[in-house]
This record gives sequence, structure tokens and C-alpha cells, in this order.
Amino acid sequence: MEIKIDQAKWHDNLWAALIFFTRLPFWRLHQPPKPAYAAVVEWWPLTGWLTGGAMAATLYFGSMIAPYPIAVIAAIVVRLLITGALHEDGLADFFDGFGGGGTDRQRILSIMKDSHIGTYGVLALIAYFALLFTVLLSLNYQLTIAGCQIPLASLIILAADPYSKMVASQIVVMMPYARTEDTAKNRTVYRKPSVAAGISLAVQGLLPMVGFFWLTRLPWEMVIFLPCLVMYFLYLLIWRRLRGYTGDCCGAVCLLVELAVYLVVCSLVASPGT
Repeated sequence: MEIKIDQAKWHDNLWAALIFFTRLPFWRLHQPPKPAYAAVVEWWPLTGWLTGGAMAATLYFGSMIAPYPIAVIAAIVVRLLITGALHEDGLADFFDGFGGGGTDRQRILSIMKDSHIGTYGVLALIAYFALLFTVLLSLNYQLTIAGCQIPLASLIILAADPYSKMVASQIVVMMPYARTEDTAKNRTVYRKPSVAAGISLAVQGLLPMVGFFWLTRLPWEMVIFLPCLVMYFLYLLIWRRLRGYTGDCCGAVCLLVELAVYLVVCSLVASPGT
């Protein structure tokens, strides 16, 4: 029996993910049908190859022509420009909703959908960017690879961006959507990935991380396990309060898992004997 692969379908899904998760004009090249946007999570880590690559390249080349702290800020700004601060918006809404909504499910959902940012959201963004800047600043260790001096921060960015998106995508598998399609911010409800899509997600998210460990020889257990533990505790919080996820939850989990990766690597590098 001949097995046919629907190339047009995965092609549309990939383009939908690039359009959905970035602000780059991919839509000028191809406009996928609306149903393709329900599968964007299945290609989320691959978009991390793009955003992480741009951020890492900015940090690497920027550090050659400017002081390292300025290169770090430029790298963060580049990713914000590419994504349109999509995940950061989710992080702010997440903290506003869970901070100001108490245990009232409908109030949390209402606050998260409000376009205005509140005190919890502002404080969350300040704390997040302060930690992100500080930890990347602390990872200014130069590694010699193929005769080139590369900051450790650039390498972990390449690995952590796709990995965090892969880990965050699991909440789509673990719980239902908390809203209806009509009340969703983007009028899109993500579909649960199939087994094949789950394998693809794992490859997209883990391949850069394997390369990172091979180049740096750092112990992998804590870097892989602790961010997953962060995701699990966030999952428990989201399930207890909402009994389902939202797009804001996905964005918040992604950024917090990524930050956890950086913090673990930073602590390993700072530990004696590492």
C-alpha cells in the first residue's frame, strides 16, 4: 500500500507558524489557510531556531564592535522586534490575571484578555528583563570553537530558545483550551499534536540542545530537568486556577522555562570544578 505524505499540509502549517510567531513578512510569500493556524504549536520550536539564531548572532557580532552589555541589550531588542513582543505580552497578561484575579476563573480570564497592562504585569516584565540581562551578562565566557571565540551566552541562546518552546508546547497536550474559539484572542484554538508531531517537536527542541552539550561538555541533567520542573509547577498552577490553558499561558511558560535554562547554566558555570 502506498503511503502519501500531504506535503502541502505541513508546508502550510510551517508557514502559519512563521507568520504567527514572528513579525517578519512571511505572509508576502505565502498565505496559508486559516485551519493551518491551529497547528502552529507543532512548529513552534523551529521558529525558535530563527529567533534564537538572530539573537545569538546579534550578541556574537555585536560583542565584536561594542561593549558586551550593549551587545546583550541589542540581542534582546532584536528578538523583541522579530516576535513583536508576543511572548512578553503573554507573560504580562499571565501575571496580571493570576495576580489580580485571585481564584476566580472567569475574572482571571477576563483580566488576561484585557489589553491594558496592570501592576503585576509591569513588575513581572521588569523582573524578567532584569534577570535575563543579568544572566546573559554573567555568561560572557569565551569558548574557542573552530578557531573562533564565541560567548557561551550565544550558544545557550541557540539551544534554549527552541528547547523552551518545545517544553512549553506540552501544556497544549496536558490540558484543554480554557476559552472557546469565539472568545480566543487570536480566534484560534491550538490542536493537540499527534504522535508524529510530538516526535517532530522533540527533534526541533532537543537537536540544538544536543549540539550545545557536545560543544560545551557541561553536565546535561540539571539543564534539561530543572526547566521541565518549572513547567510542571506552572502547569499545576494553571490547571488549579483555569482547568485549561490560554495563549498567554503558553507565552509565559515559554519565557520562564527559557529563563530557568539560563539560570541553571549560569549556576553550573559558576560552580567550582565545572
